[in-house]
Formats: sequence, C-alpha cells, structure tokens
Amino acid sequence: MAEVKLAAQVRTEFGKGAARRTRRANLVPAVVYGHGAEPVHINLPGHDLMMALKTANVLIGLEIEGKDALVIPKAVQRNALKGNIEHVDLLTVKRGEKVNVEIAVHVEGELAPGGNLLEYVQNTLLVEAEATHIPESVTVSVAGLDAGDSILAKDIPLPKGSVLAGDEDAVVLQVVSAQAEEPAAETEGEGAEA
Repeated sequence: MAEVKLAAQVRTEFGKGAARRTRRANLVPAVVYGHGAEPVHINLPGHDLMMALKTANVLIGLEIEGKDALVIPKAVQRNALKGNIEHVDLLTVKRGEKVNVEIAVHVEGELAPGGNLLEYVQNTLLVEAEATHIPESVTVSVAGLDAGDSILAKDIPLPKGSVLAGDEDAVVLQVVSAQAEEPAAETEGEGAEA
C-alpha cells in the first residue's frame, strides 16, 4: 500500500466557531492519538485528505511542525447532507507494528441456478496486519453455492501477512432461496354476473 504524504498545521483554536472557520479555509480539523502520547490537534488540507481517504485503511505520512508521524484513519465524520469531511480521528502507528482493521469483502462467481440470492451478513472482515501492509479488500468465490450454503470468516482466504482478528465462526455470506410472492386470492362474487 502506498503512503500518502500530507502537511499538517497544529490547531490553536478550538470550538464550533473555530471549526467553521477552519472548514471555510478548506481545511479539516483532526486529532492524532496513540502510543500513550498526548493527542495532537491539527488541521489538514481538505481536498488532499478527501483524495487520500478514497483508499480504505490508507497509510498517511504527516509532517507536523517538522516532525513526521505515520497514521491510519480511525474515524471519519462527514456532513450528512453535503457529504464533505468534517473531522477525522487518526491513530499513530509504527512501521512493523500490527494493527486491527476492517477490510471490505468482495465476491466473484455465479450462484447455483434456481433463483438464489446472496446475503451479506458482514460487509467487512476484521483482520490483523502490519501497519504498512494493510490489504484493501478480500475476494471470495461464491461459484456454485446453493440455498442454505454459507461462508464463515475462517473459510475466507486472507492476503499474505494478514490473520483473522474477529470471530472465526461468524457467518459472512449466506445463500437464501428467493421468496415467491403469493398471488392475491380472488374473492367470490367479484366479477360474477347476476
């Protein structure tokens, strides 16, 4: 996974008014925490941050007042109406350190014929991976699965260097049969001629 470099400014103003001024200047308020250090409140360039966050579990290299920090996004708050980023929580990581992250589950292949439906019980899988080698997603084959079949977390092949961190017996995907809608019963006397 490529590392994205961003320049950060330390925040000195706090509160709702300061956050609004920050966002008007196309900056995003953020907090960097982890490894027992005091949280650092920063501002990040809005557009660059938005582009970086298009990649799931992106590794971000921050430059904060001449010091470098390696972080991953932990929580991203977006405006419900506009969708723009309002605040980000960033977790400090070190090269070689293992972190728990959620990765997306993608499927490939066709289900067995017969009108079966695939149900995602979980969209993501919790894995432990090295901070500098976090996989973006995992792909599962559902080819030939029939109604009643399911795929457990332990059945999903993980990328090299990743191990399952969640419940291995958790159902991730299951195949259900399509429910046919019953035709409405005609009532007697309707349409009958007198």
